[in-house]
Amino acid sequence: MRLTYFGHSCFLLETSQARLVLDPFLTGNPACKTPAADIACDFVLVSHGHEDHIGDALALSKRCGATIIANYEIAEYFGAQGAKTHGLNPGGGANFPFGRVKLTLAHHSSSVGAGLHPIYLGSPCGLLIAADGKNIYHAGDTALFLDMQLIGRVGLDLAMLPIGDNYTMGPDDALDALGFLKPKLTVPMHYNTWPIIAQDAADFAHRAGRAGHVVRLMVSGDTLDF
Repeated sequence: MRLTYFGHSCFLLETSQARLVLDPFLTGNPACKTPAADIACDFVLVSHGHEDHIGDALALSKRCGATIIANYEIAEYFGAQGAKTHGLNPGGGANFPFGRVKLTLAHHSSSVGAGLHPIYLGSPCGLLIAADGKNIYHAGDTALFLDMQLIGRVGLDLAMLPIGDNYTMGPDDALDALGFLKPKLTVPMHYNTWPIIAQDAADFAHRAGRAGHVVRLMVSGDTLDF
């Protein structure tokens, strides 16, 4: 299985059966070096409704014929615009040709068009993916929460966790999250895209290593086989 990072919280996960783009913020992403038009995928997974997570979902879905997997409101929002979608809600899962996707809790918000008239887009979620005998957790945007212990019970091969603070948990809470989740490998995300979420990721990785966790820092364009 291969993971490619495009900056912020956007990844391409390649399984033996499909290509999955997670939180497709490519166009307008200051950290992304890859044009959205260069990416092909079979599925698009969205954790919540903010523009820096849904950005290219509709365009990818229409160009590639990819199914958008997200919470019910996001699925309906994109379905009304002509996309193929599959809606879920936290705690619910479904089987797909590549494996299974389950939405987990996340403590955040979820809307598009912030300002006087935002559109509410349902509950924010994490993405729990089972494919090729591995369990992968993309936490989305979230605060630390105790039920991460339950997510970790599946035995996580890889976790992608936000560390940027301000809008999500910061490095200290992310270290506690690692204690709850106990993944074999962790990739930090949602940091350094803008000054307001600037973090010293190397320091986080060092502190995590001292606590017995394995952290792999990735920059935009990096790939990881696991």
